[in-house]
Amino acid sequence: MAQVYLGLGSNLGDREANLREALRRLEERVTLESVSALYETPPLGPPDQPWYLNAACCGTTELEPRKLLAFIKEIEREMGRVPTVRWGPRIIDIDILFYDGLIVHTPDLIIPHPGIPDRLFVLAPLADIAPGFTHPQLKEPISVLLDRLLGGSQAPRRVAEAEEWYPCTR
Repeated sequence: MAQVYLGLGSNLGDREANLREALRRLEERVTLESVSALYETPPLGPPDQPWYLNAACCGTTELEPRKLLAFIKEIEREMGRVPTVRWGPRIIDIDILFYDGLIVHTPDLIIPHPGIPDRLFVLAPLADIAPGFTHPQLKEPISVLLDRLLGGSQAPRRVAEAEEWYPCTR
């Protein structure tokens, strides 16, 4: 069993329901151990799109990295995600942030996710569930990466605690 950290985001339709449904579907192959609070964040890409709701989760899976990626892409497709412009609006986005301490760099899969140290919408929810987890390449805990990125910036708006939107009882 591998421990995985996943990032989730949605900015179309009922964003919270989309995230709940994605987690429900993930539970078919990932045993969820913790889920972060929900955060509302501005879009990274084109500015003329709705704001995102973002969350992170931690769990274990027997799927190896490529099979986990295929499983995630299947969930996204089944939920109605369609290709658009880079960083465009989407009903659901699920990213593999970490897979154990593994480092993978192939054309179709990069682990740890390369955007982690630069994205408040990833670090804030990740810090909820794994503040002490050490990034295997940067050799720094998530809490330190978040503090550095925050600097003078405002933290993303927390809109719901984990227990309110997706209680994880494991």
